[in-house]
Amino acid sequence: MWVVYRKELQRFFNTAMGYIVIAVFLLITGLFLWVFRGEYNVLDSGYANLDGLFVLAPWLYLFLAPAVTMQLFAEEQDKGTMELLYTKPVRRISIVLGKFFAGFTLMLIALLPTLLWYATVWLLAEPVGNVDSGAFWGSFLGLVFLAATYVAIGVFASALSKNQLVAFVVAVIFCFCFLYGFELVAMLFSSGSVADVMERFGIDAHYRSMSRGVLDSRDILYFLTLQCMFLLFTHEKIKR
Repeated sequence: MWVVYRKELQRFFNTAMGYIVIAVFLLITGLFLWVFRGEYNVLDSGYANLDGLFVLAPWLYLFLAPAVTMQLFAEEQDKGTMELLYTKPVRRISIVLGKFFAGFTLMLIALLPTLLWYATVWLLAEPVGNVDSGAFWGSFLGLVFLAATYVAIGVFASALSKNQLVAFVVAVIFCFCFLYGFELVAMLFSSGSVADVMERFGIDAHYRSMSRGVLDSRDILYFLTLQCMFLLFTHEKIKR
């Protein structure tokens, strides 16, 4: 697994992809949080928090994660190198996990610099340190789980097609459906209990729950289950 992981991670940074993903994420979030005037601007809000980051990031990840993962299997199938990969003494589940962790690592590298913004908000607060740290770390952890889930979905989408553009579009659709699709379906039900159950199937409900700073084992289990499910789907797809 680690051979595949290192190979994919090196490929990200030997091409422009890795740098573009990191730059785009930090540039867009940085502009909205510190430069552009509006509801997401930290200085305009009057409160020492980074809520704007945790509202914007899921939407940015919706496109960045598929961009990262679209080549992982699609390019291998297009160039005919999948068969060569199968001849190596590497189990197929190890191939899937190696590619998944490489994509997840890149998303994590893009997220880590935002900790500097947390330090900035900490210093800007009056008095210094008057920040809701529980909400920040809950939201930050929620983004980590969200990134891993998007990458797992993207890996599966990449295994479905030889065309990277098709893999990208399919991944975006899948991610959007799990993020807000169930919430839209829940609006069709008049019963509050049924609507609540439908919302709990979606990512957004669990992400918002973690953003409140409460780490519920049900939310963590939901994200892990979704990741395992799509990785198993990917394994079955390439096995066939």
